[in-house]
Amino acid sequence: MFVSAALTFLLGATSAFAKPPARTRRVCGTVTTDEQIATMEKDFAAKKVEVGNFTTQATLNIYWHVVSQDTTLSGGNIPDSQISAQMNVMNQAYASMGYSWVLAGTTRTINADWFNNAGPNSSQQTAMKNALRQGGVADLNVYSVGFTSGSGQGLLGYSTFPSSYASNPKDDGVVMLYSSVPGGTAAPYNEGQTLTHEAGHWVGLYHTFQGGCGGSGDYVTDTPPEKSAAYGCPTGRDTCSGGGADPIHNFMDYTDDSCMNQFTAGQASRAHSQMATYRGVS
Repeated sequence: MFVSAALTFLLGATSAFAKPPARTRRVCGTVTTDEQIATMEKDFAAKKVEVGNFTTQATLNIYWHVVSQDTTLSGGNIPDSQISAQMNVMNQAYASMGYSWVLAGTTRTINADWFNNAGPNSSQQTAMKNALRQGGVADLNVYSVGFTSGSGQGLLGYSTFPSSYASNPKDDGVVMLYSSVPGGTAAPYNEGQTLTHEAGHWVGLYHTFQGGCGGSGDYVTDTPPEKSAAYGCPTGRDTCSGGGADPIHNFMDYTDDSCMNQFTAGQASRAHSQMATYRGVS
């Protein structure tokens, strides 16, 4: 269950060693109101840096922070091999967008409170990010945790948006479920697309179903309108009249990892403009 909460207005204790809750549906916490989106889009329109040709790959750093409750894999201490596999998934997913990712560093921290209770707007996530964040505005910090209690309970991940960096640099980044990496136990969300999705918010993209069938939707013209999130892999689903079938294979929907395989050219254009405007990356 994805949660993207970046912005202070966006959206982790049963016992400290509680069994993680079952995750049967993807849910993302980038839950922004129409008013909040209007504010963000007004700011973007005023500051927008247009990016023309972005065929040259831009390389972005990832600093990975493994936060676990103990030294075991079931306690969140994912091995370097799974992080490497996740990096491969990211590079495959973002190649068409013109971004490549490199692992700039990995930290490992045993903190059961952070592991279980870090979630959107929680004191645990604030302490965790303040202690661990590395790099600058164009560096993605990823925190893998357990999401067993509190505001993050049952989530797959959440992220900040580019426009929120200036007001709260330490908050910038993605918090994600440790078992959603390739080979993890969070099936059907264990092929690495949780980070792909959350990083999509980090580069400036909304959900494909943002705004439903009306209005400006996700502010991308080549993603068909979609009334609500899609789950599983419902081939042929079409919830809005006109515009074509729902974009169930898009990384910014809620379908199973195995169903996701694409960003559109319009999403790439928006991401590059967002990144140039707010992160100084063309």
